[in-house]
Amino acid sequence: MMDLSHLVQPDIGQPARLLNLVDKAGLAAWLASAPPRVRNHLAAMRFTARPHELVVVPGDTADEWAVVLGVADIANLRPWCLAKAPEILAAGTFRLGGDVRPGDAVIGWALAQHRLTTYKKPEENPQGSRVLLTGDPARLPDRIAEAEATAWVRDMVNTPAEDMGPGNLESAAEALARRYGATLEVTRGDALATGYPMIHAVGRAAARSHAPRLIELHWGREDHPRVAIIGKGVCFDSGGLDIKSAAGMLLMKKDMGGAAHALALAQLIMRAGLPVRLHMLVGAVENAISGNAFRPGDVLRSRKGITVEIGNTDAEGRLVLGDCLAKASETPPDVMINFATLTGAARVAVGPDLPALFANSDPLADGLVASGRAVGDPCWRLPLWPGYEDMYVSDIADIGNSGGAFAGAITAALFLQRFVGEGVPWAHFDTYAWRPTPRPGQPKGGEALGLRASWHYLRGRYGAAG
Repeated sequence: MMDLSHLVQPDIGQPARLLNLVDKAGLAAWLASAPPRVRNHLAAMRFTARPHELVVVPGDTADEWAVVLGVADIANLRPWCLAKAPEILAAGTFRLGGDVRPGDAVIGWALAQHRLTTYKKPEENPQGSRVLLTGDPARLPDRIAEAEATAWVRDMVNTPAEDMGPGNLESAAEALARRYGATLEVTRGDALATGYPMIHAVGRAAARSHAPRLIELHWGREDHPRVAIIGKGVCFDSGGLDIKSAAGMLLMKKDMGGAAHALALAQLIMRAGLPVRLHMLVGAVENAISGNAFRPGDVLRSRKGITVEIGNTDAEGRLVLGDCLAKASETPPDVMINFATLTGAARVAVGPDLPALFANSDPLADGLVASGRAVGDPCWRLPLWPGYEDMYVSDIADIGNSGGAFAGAITAALFLQRFVGEGVPWAHFDTYAWRPTPRPGQPKGGEALGLRASWHYLRGRYGAAG
């Protein structure tokens, strides 16, 4: 597990450079109180305090320089407000000017300095890190935990499929279980055929080294409320016999992004000691092509007993999740949340920044949306519109696995809902798990979308709020 705690430290009066934050509303007043040389320098640099606008202000000597950084709202610092600064500044220690506390912005400060370096050395080799001092250390461990969980999602999604196959997901879950005293159960290969037939069908064409598996982690006291967290772990998606194009296959290492979210959320729950009975499930497969691959036209019998006609082998994630949702519902949880990189239709609907959220419970959906808005991890609710259920009908099976040309994200969510136990409050995140263009603190590549929203919702519901 990574450690980002050294990047943000409690302020106990250490020597540090000044990092002044200014928003547009307060710029005139701030300039009026600044020394003339600072005002003149900022005027020459045409500083307007727009978000992420950074100017280094020289001091009387070479070692006395300070920084001025524009933010959107100095009274409400969001996670990415400070993230541009550590991407630009030289190594050193920095303290915010005035009576300003960074709050959630420490998350972006830390993440701006994290990169996966397994395959490529960093572009620079700084002599040290950019350390931010904070005057509100009480919440610091919680925020660093969120930054580390986000970084873990990014690293798992960015790792190539050869090094992040079903076995690697199992190893990650095993390490997590050891660290927090959880119990791990894994059903692998042909042992899935009777209990989890859809997971088995999707993954059976992969090489033996990438055999499919259901990974289950149990943690917490039996008398605590049950929380089920489920992740789609398609470690590479060729599309199966309905093969993807080369362009469509290029990013399919990220198709296990739902599993990465589930593992990271489980870590946050256990690390905080949340008073819940956690049941985490990951269906880990590779959707490969071989002589025993499942075929268009096949009819699969699911764990729940529902028969599914395969209209498209590239609609495989919902099959994997269906067996997972059925298993998690057998001992009904108090709440169930799943994460999946499920449909391109969700990206068309809400773009790459927002995970599409579906839920069968208005209070659950409202809580997740509100939590996401509060912590800068927004999501957008789409409807489980029952009028579209006839889009995935089958002539010979209970349902089909593909929903036609329209409302693909909704029909996929409706398919999943068939496998949710009656009366179980359930939320489904159709998340991209990827950032196509870089932003401060958010480099191009794997991304956690919906993770912090879910964590803060669960923490507010079962543990200490805030």
